[in-house]
Amino acid sequence: MVRCWCGKQAILRTLWTVANPGRRFYCCPDQGSSCRFIGWFDREMCARSRMIIPGLLRGRNELEARLQATQGDVWEWKIYLVLSWILFLIVYALG
Repeated sequence: MVRCWCGKQAILRTLWTVANPGRRFYCCPDQGSSCRFIGWFDREMCARSRMIIPGLLRGRNELEARLQATQGDVWEWKIYLVLSWILFLIVYALG
């Protein structure tokens, strides 16, 4: 068990920065504490991993954004479809 300099049990977090993508580290659980960073949990990644992972993360984020936009479009088209059927039924009932 790793303890912070203030005596609390340290928590494990993961960085997603360009310099340290996916690298885990220990830090103080108290967000307002001055002793936030305690030490690394794992070894530094190789240069190739540091080069590839940020690109993969950017691609994933772009796909998630496109998916959310597409899901919004699907709801819009469903509303149009329902409204068109209601209009069709009204015209059919009056005709």
